[in-house]
Amino acid sequence: MSYKKFTLGSLILLAFFSPYLAATVIDWTIIEPYLLYTVMAIAVAGFLLAQFNQRRMRTYHQALAKSEERLRLSTWGSGDELWDWNIESGELYRSSAWLDPLSAPPEGKNFPPNKNFIHPQDLERVSSALSQHLAGNSPFFESSYRLRTADDNYIWVLDRGKIVAYNNEGKAQRMTGTLKNISQLKQAEARMQLFARCLENISDAVVICDTKFNILEVNPAFSNITGNTRESVLQTRFKLSLYPPRFLQEIEKTLVQKGRWSDEIRELKTNGDYYQAELTFDVIKDEQGFITQYVAVFSDISERKRRDAELNRLANSDTLTGLPNRAVFMNKLASLVKDNTQNALLVFDLDNFKKINDSLGHELGDALLCKLSERLHNNKLFRQRLYRLGGDEFAILLSNTNDIHAITSLAKAMLQQINAPFAIEQHELVVTSSIGIVLFPEDGKDPQALLRNADTAMYHAKSAGANRYLFFNDTMNKQAVKRLQVENLIRHGLKEDLFAVFYQPKMDLLSGKVVGMEALVRFITPKGGLVSPASFIPVAEETGQIVDIGTVVLRKACSDVRRWIDQGLFHGRVAVNLSAKQFMLPFLCDQIDDILQQTQLASYHLELEITEGTVMESPKLAIDTMKKLRARGIHLAMDDFGTGYSSLAYLKQFPLNTLKIDKAFIDDMNSARGRNMVDTIVTIAHNLSLSVVAEGVETLEQLEQLRKLRCEIIQGFYYSKPLSADDFAAFLHEQKKPRLSLTANGNNW
Repeated sequence: MSYKKFTLGSLILLAFFSPYLAATVIDWTIIEPYLLYTVMAIAVAGFLLAQFNQRRMRTYHQALAKSEERLRLSTWGSGDELWDWNIESGELYRSSAWLDPLSAPPEGKNFPPNKNFIHPQDLERVSSALSQHLAGNSPFFESSYRLRTADDNYIWVLDRGKIVAYNNEGKAQRMTGTLKNISQLKQAEARMQLFARCLENISDAVVICDTKFNILEVNPAFSNITGNTRESVLQTRFKLSLYPPRFLQEIEKTLVQKGRWSDEIRELKTNGDYYQAELTFDVIKDEQGFITQYVAVFSDISERKRRDAELNRLANSDTLTGLPNRAVFMNKLASLVKDNTQNALLVFDLDNFKKINDSLGHELGDALLCKLSERLHNNKLFRQRLYRLGGDEFAILLSNTNDIHAITSLAKAMLQQINAPFAIEQHELVVTSSIGIVLFPEDGKDPQALLRNADTAMYHAKSAGANRYLFFNDTMNKQAVKRLQVENLIRHGLKEDLFAVFYQPKMDLLSGKVVGMEALVRFITPKGGLVSPASFIPVAEETGQIVDIGTVVLRKACSDVRRWIDQGLFHGRVAVNLSAKQFMLPFLCDQIDDILQQTQLASYHLELEITEGTVMESPKLAIDTMKKLRARGIHLAMDDFGTGYSSLAYLKQFPLNTLKIDKAFIDDMNSARGRNMVDTIVTIAHNLSLSVVAEGVETLEQLEQLRKLRCEIIQGFYYSKPLSADDFAAFLHEQKKPRLSLTANGNNW
């Protein structure tokens, strides 16, 4: 093989291996092909290795670029700016990730490195924090301060960093960290601080509650108004001590429905004083619209209310006496007239008051009017009803009543109050008054007419002799005078024991014997003789004197019956009527026990008659009372059955023994309808196992009809009118004599 066949690669390899070949005898003809292949293989391998390393470096740089891009984007996305500070050289690098970049990083060895861009007021604080970290006194550096931007404005930043490298001497060599733009946070913080300062300093109380009304926070005004400290109310339930629990439930219901509740409240402070407040509740909602808290705001309006009350008092009160003035009176009277409410108006003035002013002076006259106003106002009968119309003229307004007795009683009491002596400036004055009375709507259709007619009645009272009252309606005035006379007469009769008991017998229809009697009260005066029950019973009912009369009748009836039993004349029961007022006495049973014990009469001999109207006023209470009486062995009868409510549902519940058929039904028995009505009552009574008494029987025809209807007991003039105790004793004696049996032809014995 010739030398011209050597390639450049062969020559290179030959030069490389020449030192080895020099010492060796080479047979070029043998090694030439192998050498060529070897050189070529090495060249290819080197080329491939270079390509691999180049691709590997490219991949590394691509990954590094992606990592740097990811870091840059993350930093930009977070709003942070990276910085790197070479402490020894003073070089500061910043990444400038913000849209509004800061000024260019400074050069030199300033401390802090961005000293020229920090707000002068913040520089000392930043320097101190950085020095502490460099000295190893803090794990990292952190400070918020104002930093100048490229456009010469300041923004708030949060600067955080840490030492990342030290030199051979152990000194800090390098720090890295981040800057965060916190201007918006600072603005929000400033706004929150402003709100907080407002809540701290406003005079209105603020209470923040959760949806269960548990208190989360209060401001100082809350403690000032209520007296409760912040610590004592946190995590406790908001409450209003003067209101029931359902009040807060109503507030919550309104808040859920409308989002707001507002009203005035009255509440107690911790020291026991009352205060008034305007309370408003509002809801706080989250981003999804759900209620998360309630906030209550209230202000103390006690002083304002006091001022309003004082202004109202001055506008509506008489300046001399303090009573409601004429304007208030006219408004009240007009309101009653507009509502068509029955009312009574009493107008009065002092008799001969002008003489007092002329002789003793107007100052003493004013003092007298003040004393009079105070005396009447302090009496509960006149309080809230008394007005001063002007001068010495006053008025009393009674709403919702035209009760003559109540009106005359009040007028009489007022005269007594006025007639009592007044001690004024070493003078003892005795004055009288005249009162004019009108009723609405009888005596006037409008306030002016009522007042005019009341004045007329008052002047007529003065003309009639003064120191009296007079109704504008003459007929009504006579009726009132008569009622007053009867009332006084009853009072005199009770005092002088002028009430007597008469007895009307109850006869067994089959045997013709006395089985009982009804005790009836009679009022016998020494001069006037017998007073009709129709005259004094209604007045006694109105005045409550019927209770005392009932007690007298019960005691006398029990005493008489006990005497007749001891004499062997009688062994039945005496029936005594109980009035409505007497039946409702809480001590009725005890009173009856005492009377029975005092008279030594067994309860078996006593029957109490009660009207339907009495028991139906309060059925449950009536049933309880009746059961107590029955438990004592006392018989009970329902009087005047069929003339009242006639409630069969209650009738079966009442623990009765007897039904009494009213005289009105007996009188109507001449008609088929009347007989059927009596038959029905008798049947009902028998079905309920009750005995039946027919009262007011006056004729034989009525007697025979009742016999056919199986009525057991008869009471009425057919047998006897009511008799005095002595006459009834004689009647009992006659009953003891042998007699013929009762025939259908008359009352033969």
